[in-house]
Amino acid sequence: MSSGLIFRAGPAAYAAIRRDGFDPSMIGTFAGASGGAKWLVLSQLDRVVATELLPRIQGPVHTIGTSIGAWRFACYLQSDPLAALTRFERTYIEQTYSDKPDRREITEKSVAILNEVIPDSEVQYILSHPQMRMHVMTVRSRHVLASEKTPLLLAGLAATAGMNALSRRSLGAFFERALFYDSRDHPPFLGLDGFPLQEVVLSADNLKEAVLATGSIPLVLEGVANIAGARPGVYRDGGVIDYHLDLPHSESGRLAVFLHFYDWLTPGWFDKKLSWRKPRVEHIDHTLMISPSPEFVKSLPYSKIPDRHDFTRYPESQRIRMWREVVERCGQLADEFAEVLATWRLADQVVRWND
Repeated sequence: MSSGLIFRAGPAAYAAIRRDGFDPSMIGTFAGASGGAKWLVLSQLDRVVATELLPRIQGPVHTIGTSIGAWRFACYLQSDPLAALTRFERTYIEQTYSDKPDRREITEKSVAILNEVIPDSEVQYILSHPQMRMHVMTVRSRHVLASEKTPLLLAGLAATAGMNALSRRSLGAFFERALFYDSRDHPPFLGLDGFPLQEVVLSADNLKEAVLATGSIPLVLEGVANIAGARPGVYRDGGVIDYHLDLPHSESGRLAVFLHFYDWLTPGWFDKKLSWRKPRVEHIDHTLMISPSPEFVKSLPYSKIPDRHDFTRYPESQRIRMWREVVERCGQLADEFAEVLATWRLADQVVRWND
């Protein structure tokens, strides 16, 4: 077992990799979860994907992401993925705020980062990528959850959390899934059941708005109103329902590659403290999840993965310095990943999902 990475696979993926090894032509989906600053432990792994996997995939290959996952994939699909990831990493780490930023300030900064990460000149390339198909999951807010008035939004979120503890399906009374998708090829997660679903074709008019919306955490950023091509309303972080993507990742016969901060999945944002909530087994059947080991995480500054609370937990200069150190340390993960791919040792490294 690699000292830095855990390779965990669902039943079908495990059997296929153990039998046939791993080849990029097996990939049918890249999946990416919500997590904000947690993505910094993956940024170097993303570079390995860009240099070692993307040039060797056989399309169509789908990407499905919520929040930071969708932002990462917006880099994957650009004409120079490595340059896009470099811009994203730099602008994300170096973002700064006033002492007590409000939602408007944080939203404006996110828009500025988005425009840096996805230049207008790259939008059409993303939409017409010859091999990859980008899909972005958001939610459309219902009732008081469409409001930006803090008391109403707090009350709505409290009610949502309470009902979700009783039944995950109750989220559908508060939020509607809104999937912005590339219509050239139908992804395995089109026509999802379990929650109200709106499906919107991704276009030059709504791509950036969809990516911004899926990272718009309630109470932290403003929602995105009236996205082009979608139903009128306020759109927010797709992780509200699909925090770690409890949905079909890949079609039969193809693998989903899921770079993740943890070696477990939590279905929805409101399930973080509900340890009994697990993803449906059939959704991860064809999934290969790659994540840093607990031992590696303990070796990071303060023995933790970065998160958005670091903005208030540490002075600005200390946070930036710590995040840069995390990224540098995670070069070890990238080296291990590249070595496993180069030596075809993944079949020996992979473990079953529940082992």
